[in-house]
Amino acid sequence: MDVAGGCHCGAVRFTAQADAQPEMLDCNCSICARTGFLHLFIPHEQFNLQKGEDDLTSYRFGSGQADHLFCRHCGIKSFYQPRSHPDSWSVNYNCLDAGHGLQPNITKFDGQNWEASKAKL
Repeated sequence: MDVAGGCHCGAVRFTAQADAQPEMLDCNCSICARTGFLHLFIPHEQFNLQKGEDDLTSYRFGSGQADHLFCRHCGIKSFYQPRSHPDSWSVNYNCLDAGHGLQPNITKFDGQNWEASKAKL
């Protein structure tokens, strides 16, 4: 099903193709817990950044494998490249436009103990 979303100010906009009942993760790692990020994984080929590539700024921490992308104007991270799913973008479910119609199945993920939790996926 087609979905669209973006950052708060509208500088960054994307469209994507998602399952109607996607499997999603609610992570408690230091950055996800502070930002309320709900992970909707979209394969790279099913994601289209419509505008805002030049409005994104990158932040890496810890292992440096994840590329956290924030709008440089409003500070919202609407999607990023996670280390857990290198062939997908992680889209913030909370940044999707209203009326998307998805019915997610959300699983808690213990990102504070990332290695052990990833092994259970």
